[in-house]
Amino acid sequence: MHLRTSLLAAGAFAVGTSAYVISGVLPAVSAELGVSLTAAGQLVTAFALAVAVGAPVLATLAGRWDRRTLLLVALLTAAAGNAIAALATTYPALIAGRVVTALGAAAYTPAATLFATALRPPEERARAVAVVFSGLTIALALGVPIGTLLGDTVGYRWAFALVAVVSLVVAAVLVRVLPRMAPPPAVSLRERFAVAADRRVLTMIAVTVLGVLATMSVYIYIVPLLAATAGLSGAVVGALLLVYGVGAIVGNAVGGRAADRFGPLPALFGVLAGFVVMIATLPLTATTVAGAAVALFIWSAFTWSFNPPVQSMLLDLAPSGLVLALNASAIYFGMALAGVLGGVVVDTVGVLALPVFGSALAVAVVGLLLTVRTRPAAPVAQPVGATAD
Repeated sequence: MHLRTSLLAAGAFAVGTSAYVISGVLPAVSAELGVSLTAAGQLVTAFALAVAVGAPVLATLAGRWDRRTLLLVALLTAAAGNAIAALATTYPALIAGRVVTALGAAAYTPAATLFATALRPPEERARAVAVVFSGLTIALALGVPIGTLLGDTVGYRWAFALVAVVSLVVAAVLVRVLPRMAPPPAVSLRERFAVAADRRVLTMIAVTVLGVLATMSVYIYIVPLLAATAGLSGAVVGALLLVYGVGAIVGNAVGGRAADRFGPLPALFGVLAGFVVMIATLPLTATTVAGAAVALFIWSAFTWSFNPPVQSMLLDLAPSGLVLALNASAIYFGMALAGVLGGVVVDTVGVLALPVFGSALAVAVVGLLLTVRTRPAAPVAQPVGATAD
């Protein structure tokens, strides 16, 4: 990766750690605030719903902003939210911090994705998307295990404080390194949401929601799941989350290259086939430390191969910042549903039923994809005075 795209990925790392770190500190939050594990899981729901609602709204409200300014404000907002979470001493205050952080994430991810695709030639679009999402995968590989370690040793608040500092550092570098990107031409609110009238776009948004729900309903509760399948806890779980993160890095890179080489739709069918097999067999494969490591790595690789081809298909259908904002909204709406429905499955059937639930949803995603056809994409806006790096 080059300097500018690497910086966009660093920002994604900050907001990605904000989103996912809660999975690794659920037991610590539950114990310290005196709430149930399922209630702690709803911190994911609060964050995700805020992003789901905020992404398209903020894309509209900030539609005339210079893109670099939008990225800066987004990172500063995420830093403020993490600071609130670090200082929160009650469950409602922690939820408030999560919501503020989510608004920063809602603005950052689609803007950074569009910026990255503008820095690369059209034939490398999916790889440009993968660059931004590499920050999210590195957040899984490093941010979540570090947050888990901090939660188990000095307290989960230090995890949020660290993310706030990282967000501030990236914001300070971003404003000096990135070129200005002029905002797109002014359009009405009706025109902005016209892309949602395209049945194919709506189908792909549904694909994103169900795909995220399928994997996150399991990942959010991965700590109690590993305890149930193999009796694992503590530092061993932190190490396994690191393995999952490494698999995410590999899968994200492979997904981008596969989509550029074979086309996004064939790439997605291959990804989903592997995903269904891996998630359905988790209760059988994750019964030892070695088995869990292999299973989590391969499951993660298939999971994180999903995003680049989906976003590439969306840009084929409607090359605009709003469609990426809608997809970001869909990602986090899927996370919100995962926190709720995953909790329902845990409370009614048990944590071991989550992989079956997730694999059934993935099969439904395959059915949706069979109805989608794409068309060639139009070019996207270029940064002012910038060249591909």
